Amino acid sequence: MPKTIVITGASDGIGAAAARQLARRGHRLVVVGRSPEKIRAVADEAGADCFTADYARLDEVRALAAELAAKYPRIDVLANNAGAILGDRGVTADGFEETFQVDYLAPFLLTNLLIDPLLAGGASVIQTASNAARLSARLDLDDLDNSRRYSPVRAYGNAKLALVLFTRELHRRYHDRGLSAVAFHPGGVSSNFARSSRSPVGTLFRTPVPRLFFQSPDKGARHLLRLATSEPGRDWESGAYYEKGKARTVKAPPMAVQLWDRSARLTGLEPEQAARG
Repeated sequence: MPKTIVITGASDGIGAAAARQLARRGHRLVVVGRSPEKIRAVADEAGADCFTADYARLDEVRALAAELAAKYPRIDVLANNAGAILGDRGVTADGFEETFQVDYLAPFLLTNLLIDPLLAGGASVIQTASNAARLSARLDLDDLDNSRRYSPVRAYGNAKLALVLFTRELHRRYHDRGLSAVAFHPGGVSSNFARSSRSPVGTLFRTPVPRLFFQSPDKGARHLLRLATSEPGRDWESGAYYEKGKARTVKAPPMAVQLWDRSARLTGLEPEQAARG
């Protein structure tokens, strides 16, 4: 049965590849990106609806959520795929460290603002995370803005760990109402993901190495495709984090509830918008 599938970060990489492949399978695709020109090109190729939003501006995330909720009263899949690894520490117009906002806080806000159409669709919420959540994260509830001992890789890992914790708590709060949540690591992908990053990772992505040793976006999108089109509870476990198609434990302090509550306050969500379930 065709699904209504929303993919953020769909201008390039695995988001764009997944959109094209899912559209060929007959699903109704909704793609979201920062660049109007790039996301329109993907939408035209996939026959998808498209929206633009810059995750470095939470007012644009709120506007995006309002547009999506008005047009799609039922959403079957939300793929929170947007993200970036940056360079020197920057602060957004909203006052948050940029990696924390773009990679975690904006998806947290969007998901909460779309909770009604997601529940109506018995949706799967899929987070594109990273093994950086296991390897480089040092998440501190008292320093979510990464103001102490900042590095691009640590900030990225912290944001991805926050997504994994968000996945667990989204499952706990809403799974008994039909919503499922999962996070996954897509593996190394040869794409434009980090080429503009002012970091050692960005330097690597501007060399031939990714093209020689990393998988293509089409191949990297296979995990997102599997999660979007298969059945939670039968084919994958809600609340879990996956690498290479297998559930993997991510060790972290028991802070998922506190992180959710802190994130709700930071994004200005009303209690009833972020504390249901």
